[in-house]
Amino acid sequence: MKKLAMIGCGGIGGYHLEHFVNFKDIELVGFCDLIAERAENFVRIAGKGKSFTDFRKMYDETKPDMVLIGIPPYAHGEIEFETINRGIHLFVEKPVSLNLSTAKEIRDKIAEKKIISAVGFQCRYDNINEAAKDFISKNEIVTMQGSRVGGVPEVDWWRKKDLSGGQLVEQTVHQMDMLRYLLGDVDTVYSIPTRGFIKDSEWVGYDTDDVSTTIFKFKSGIVGTMMTGCYSLNGASWDSKITIGTRGSRLDYILCGKTVIYGVDEKDIAAEIAGVVKGDGMQRRNENEVGITVNSNVDFGTLCDRTFIDAVISGDPSKIRSPYSDALKSVAFVLACNESMKTGQPVKVEV
Repeated sequence: MKKLAMIGCGGIGGYHLEHFVNFKDIELVGFCDLIAERAENFVRIAGKGKSFTDFRKMYDETKPDMVLIGIPPYAHGEIEFETINRGIHLFVEKPVSLNLSTAKEIRDKIAEKKIISAVGFQCRYDNINEAAKDFISKNEIVTMQGSRVGGVPEVDWWRKKDLSGGQLVEQTVHQMDMLRYLLGDVDTVYSIPTRGFIKDSEWVGYDTDDVSTTIFKFKSGIVGTMMTGCYSLNGASWDSKITIGTRGSRLDYILCGKTVIYGVDEKDIAAEIAGVVKGDGMQRRNENEVGITVNSNVDFGTLCDRTFIDAVISGDPSKIRSPYSDALKSVAFVLACNESMKTGQPVKVEV
């Protein structure tokens, strides 16, 4: 039985642990966190394994076959290099690093040592992507626009841009990754940020952008925009989604929620419902517009974790949808946006 360890016993670690405890073909052997109580709590939840505050000591004692690395964005580097050098397969939570050169070196070491890798872009495993890909394959896409708006997460490091990367890098990277997954790689970005809406009296030590808007051009020639912010006080402030448009139809894509396709003849919609898209129904926005809706109905987080586990057990990583080498391209995308915010100039996305 393959052995799994975890580094980082915070919120995202707990998300993965919920899945791991249900997998009966792996052994949970160790949990490591700088805060001993958090690692000890994971041991209690798992009902097995041992807690550590030193990941090297955990590796020495437990000798895991694979590890889940769920640490803050600024902390990546040393852990990954040690893990790779020991031949341990790794699942790394996004955004993998705030330093592109470090991430490139990790990618190259993974390839050199033939390590199986995965990154936590679990939205790639959602069933709604089948409908989105079907729509995109059958239509000439002209443009897209997207948005993600939320509040300020309640962790200290997130509120400092040099530690988290800001909203675009730490959270909206999920949307940016899905844009790459659906529409291909991006060539150039130009990002503009603004601050001043969130006061220090609300979040002491807050030092990141309240909102930013990015214009980008895909290598295919498609142009698009992404607006993102952490200024929201409630769900009424903004409707977050991605819209992908053709000359006569569009796809509304709500991350890990649903897709709705508009501008297709009702007879074609009926055919789609019976065919590959397997829609959940039609909804009418006005008397002339009918949309086909496909709702998310899979546990994509469990699928993401299970795919990594299966890859390590079988030695075949071909079904992993976001290996480190590909995830790095999404991280390069958002880090280029940050560079554009800093310089005020367009930036080429290079990996």
